[in-house]
Amino acid sequence: MELARFWRHVAMSPLKARRCFTPATLDRLQARIAEAEKRHRGEIRFVVEAELTTEQLWRGITSRERSREVFASQGVWNTAENNGVLIYLLLADRRVEIVADRGIDARVDPSEWQAICRMMEAHFREGGFEEGALAGVDAVSELLARHFPGGGERPNELEDRPTVM
Repeated sequence: MELARFWRHVAMSPLKARRCFTPATLDRLQARIAEAEKRHRGEIRFVVEAELTTEQLWRGITSRERSREVFASQGVWNTAENNGVLIYLLLADRRVEIVADRGIDARVDPSEWQAICRMMEAHFREGGFEEGALAGVDAVSELLARHFPGGGERPNELEDRPTVM
């Protein structure tokens, strides 16, 4: 286990995460996701996790591995067109991961997902949590609109409200 990473996670708390993502910020993110989903048939799920547990750190769980676990537990894989996208932020590591279901992932080059992650991380390094999150939602929505354009009424399959864990 990397000692510096361990201390970053110990020092992080859900309270600090809620300072970065205030109720007002979560409201704006929810509204942006709901509005974005009117332009395409995809589903966006945004999750912020403050820190990993000591056990997860001891096992060496990476942000990518954890994002896949959250993808499954949040049911992002369970959309009618297999086009759900998870935007996952592990706040203690300031790492963003995007996990896309097979319907959209097969159509988007991995470098496009990575570019969105790096752009968001750059905002977060400067303390621009809301700006980075909104920009990330917009960028993911752009890709979804390109590959799954909107068309008529459709159910909202995933919760639009971001989750802070």
